Amino acid sequence: MQTIRELFKIGPGPSSSHTFGPMRAAQDILASAPEAKSFEITLYGSLALTGKGHLTDAILKKTLKGKSVEIIFDYKTPQDHPNTMIIKAFNPDGSVITKTYVSIGGGKLMIDGQPPQSAVDIYPHTTMDAIDQYCRENYLTYDEYVSEVEGKDIDVYLAKIYKAMIDSVKKGLSKTGRLPGKLNLDRVAYALYESANTCHNEADRDALLLQSYAYAASEQNASGGTVVTAPTMGSSGVLPSLVYHYSIDKKIPKKVIFNGLKVAGLIGNLIQENATISGAKAGCQAEVGAACAMGAAFCACCDRMSNEQIECAAEIGLEHHLGLTCDPVMGYVMIPCIERNAVATTRAVDAARLAKYLRNVKKNRVSFDMVVKTMNLTGKKLPMELKETSLDGLAAVVMEKENNK
Repeated sequence: MQTIRELFKIGPGPSSSHTFGPMRAAQDILASAPEAKSFEITLYGSLALTGKGHLTDAILKKTLKGKSVEIIFDYKTPQDHPNTMIIKAFNPDGSVITKTYVSIGGGKLMIDGQPPQSAVDIYPHTTMDAIDQYCRENYLTYDEYVSEVEGKDIDVYLAKIYKAMIDSVKKGLSKTGRLPGKLNLDRVAYALYESANTCHNEADRDALLLQSYAYAASEQNASGGTVVTAPTMGSSGVLPSLVYHYSIDKKIPKKVIFNGLKVAGLIGNLIQENATISGAKAGCQAEVGAACAMGAAFCACCDRMSNEQIECAAEIGLEHHLGLTCDPVMGYVMIPCIERNAVATTRAVDAARLAKYLRNVKKNRVSFDMVVKTMNLTGKKLPMELKETSLDGLAAVVMEKENNK
């Protein structure tokens, strides 16, 4: 299992697999063929079907600025992975460099069948059960376990992640108008924030504030702004909204926030190691579901709960997103993605609260490891049309109504 530095990355939205990953692929081919004057890029599977809505073509052309770029959307040729692209670089001497990239989620790439060079396993354990046993034997909390494996400098990295998360919420709250793209959606984060501040019911105010933060970060992502993969960009509204809430509203010290991020990163790592965080592989349960589990663990850690309560919170957060499809309308990370992030944010808080008391009266029959395994099995059984292709689900129903107007 890799460092959480590989999970938390800062980059341009709206999609870690469809924007951030392709950007890094273009950077890699440029490094491999610096003299090339033209490029031919073929996108397959989910990259082809939702590439325009996810700004895949735009980020490729932007990264290869000044070069001749032809982008081919191949909807029919099957590939082993739905996020596959082949890039050909044409050099002045007539030689051609061809490389195959697979965007495996979270901005990570497999290049010509090889995993990322930075993808070095540093964790000695790959399941929550094994981590629990080690922590019991060594009297460690989960955040202490992460610090032991990652080293003291992990806080320095998390300080950058913290700032980027806070900035994504602040920038999202500061903007009004419409989001880019053919859906013509209004930005509503600021309006929700203003509504929260005029709300007389304390419970409603707190929930609405939290959801306005999720909208803010998600709208920042949907507009191609800078966000943090947590674990992906499609789910980049959940954990940042909680970080903002605990830091700005609840005045929780940064050290505690960083510990919460360590635990959230551990949960995301376990999901990625034993299942997937790719919507194109397993639907939105792998993105927003994973983010909810990470967010629930973050809340539980910041509220000083035990390891057992934190694991329970993460399990609840993921279990109740099982089977969630990825069906973005017109390929945009807007409907249902933005609202889904806001709902998952409050679900994370609820999961942590329930775990706090539930774990005191009973031991979980269903463990976190079991739910991760179930999510993976469920993802494999979801039809391809409901895994980030915009071919079915809400993507089909909403457009059917639009076309019949």
